[in-house]
Formats: sequence, C-alpha cells, structure tokens
Amino acid sequence: MAFSSSISLILLCFFTFTLFLSNAFPFHHRHKGFASHNYKDALTKSILFFEGQRSGKLPSNQRMTWRKDSGLSDGSTMHVDLVGGYYDAGDNVKFGFPMAFTTTMLSWSVLEFGGLMKGELQNARQAIRWATDYLLKATAHSGTIYVQVGDANKDHKCWERPEDMDTPRTVLKIDQNNPGSDVAAETAAALAAASLVFRKADPSYSKLLKRRAMSVFAFADKYRGAYSNGLHTYVCPFYCSYSGYDVSNSATIL
Repeated sequence: MAFSSSISLILLCFFTFTLFLSNAFPFHHRHKGFASHNYKDALTKSILFFEGQRSGKLPSNQRMTWRKDSGLSDGSTMHVDLVGGYYDAGDNVKFGFPMAFTTTMLSWSVLEFGGLMKGELQNARQAIRWATDYLLKATAHSGTIYVQVGDANKDHKCWERPEDMDTPRTVLKIDQNNPGSDVAAETAAALAAASLVFRKADPSYSKLLKRRAMSVFAFADKYRGAYSNGLHTYVCPFYCSYSGYDVSNSATIL
C-alpha cells in the first residue's frame, strides 16, 4: 500500500490543488490545443482507491461491490481484535507503518484542500476513519502497539484475493522490550492529524483520537528504538527503518 497509496495521495493532492487553481484563476483564453481533463473524476477515483484496499467487515455503502468481507479473524491468534484497516499494495498484509503514514497524509490533504473536495469530502473522511478505527484497535492495550498482520515473505509468494487467502495471519507487536519509536510516532501522528479532521464533524471521536495520540506518542518517546531492529525478519526489506527513527512529525502535529 505504501507505493500504491503514496501515488494515490500524490494524485489526490494534485487534483485538489488543480481544482483550487482552476477556481482561483479561470482560463478565459484557452489555446485551442489545450486538453480538457476531468479532475473531479480523477479525484473521485483517487479516493475510491482506498475502498479497494479495505480489510474487514465491509459496510453497506461500499462502492466497490466486487470486494467482500475478509480478514475477519485478524488478531485472534493473539486474542485481540485487529479486524479492519487497509491491505498493503497488491498483497494481503496489513503493515502498520505505511498505513499510519498514509493516514497522516490523507488527513493533511483534507485539512488543506477539504473545502475544494465538495461531494468527495465525506468519502475522504470515511477513508480516514477506516484507518483510524483500526489504529485505535492496534493501540488499545497500554504499552503495546500491534504493527502488522500477515507474513509478507509467505504472502508475496501466493497471489490470491483477500477473500480467499489462506496464508498465515501472523501478528507482530512492539512494546517496552521491543520498542519501535518510528512506527509508534507515525501512528500518533496519524491519530493526531485525523483528530483535526473530525474536530467539527465528530467532536467526541476527535477527542478520542487526540487522547490516544498523546498516549501513543508518550510510548514512542519513552521507549526509543527502531522497530525493524526487533522485527527485522518480518518487516525488512519491506518497511525497514533505514535512517533510524524520528518523532518530530507527531510531536509537531500534537
């Protein structure tokens, strides 16, 4: 999802910014060879992408109707509920690190350009909430953050729909004995940024996200270290922390 969702986020920002420019500076004199592009449709498809990546029990308003429920027992091996969230790229693994980053960036896109999204604003909020509902589950137990569901090494060898997957749903976590300031801080950043998105739309949910963001950040700051040090076999070379860790992003948003 990191590569795929990053492209989608870049397109999302581009399309909303383009809509802003077209509204602010209308072209009164178009060159006859100037191509006309439907940026509204492109924005719709950029947000729709996230519905195709959904894991868990899909809602009745799911627009990609060819996608069905999947991963309904995620977390059960550790006796926790980790149903939901997003699959990564074209596989069936749920990587917490890129999912959190994606949520942070999507939230910031809404904060910056939400006023221009018009009919797509609610869909963008739903895309964010699908992620934050999962991140709340992943951080529900104090002192522990569940950072991955699935074994990428085995998953990448088996091409199948998530509805039909039979690969291991391995659950990985960080705690004080195996810290991960990088993924923890990014998770805090995602929750904090999303809290701003829902500050007016859903104040109680916004407050919940903010409180959780603060506790997760405190964990990231207190127990320092890169998560790939302890989980190297599972998260590398997919999402290693090649340059150490940095908690400044989440600290700034908080």
